Amino acid sequence: MAEPPRRPFLYVVVCAAGIADEVGTLITAAQERNWDVGVIATPQSLPFLDVPAIEAQTGFRMRSAWRSPGDDRPLPPADAIVVAPATFNTVNKWAAGTADTLALAILCEAYGMGIPTAVLPHVNAALAAHPAYRRSLAELREMGFLFGGHEPHRPQSGGGADPFPWEEALDLLAPCVSGAEDAHR
Repeated sequence: MAEPPRRPFLYVVVCAAGIADEVGTLITAAQERNWDVGVIATPQSLPFLDVPAIEAQTGFRMRSAWRSPGDDRPLPPADAIVVAPATFNTVNKWAAGTADTLALAILCEAYGMGIPTAVLPHVNAALAAHPAYRRSLAELREMGFLFGGHEPHRPQSGGGADPFPWEEALDLLAPCVSGAEDAHR
């Protein structure tokens, strides 16, 4: 008897921002579009997240640290990655090739592995004005990573009044990944 085909697997990399606690919106949207989902959190984002709820929703253990040698891989290989919310620090470190956390190491490897990656930055306008951030965005775009169009929010506004466009990341990935979106249509 043939095994049913594996659903495509999406890594969601979550960074430390006030809206990180809404990542379930993205997980639900991805699952509705035929993705299985695993969450990789930056260590700084952990206080923002309800880890048991995320693990119950995805069916996979959430990761934020490297596994020990000899441990089984807790997540299947990624067919695509979403970075949301992508913070100032993550964008700059990623563009510089810094892999000092599991999340950043996965993102740095994504380029060399050709994994389609969509990025939804969530940065205030003061940080977005920094020349290093603009250079980092340009570098990551040149590398082929896909960016959403969410505008920087006003500093000290708690993230702005507009809802975060979680599903935009899935729309950006749709032309790059077959299987997930096809089942959604």
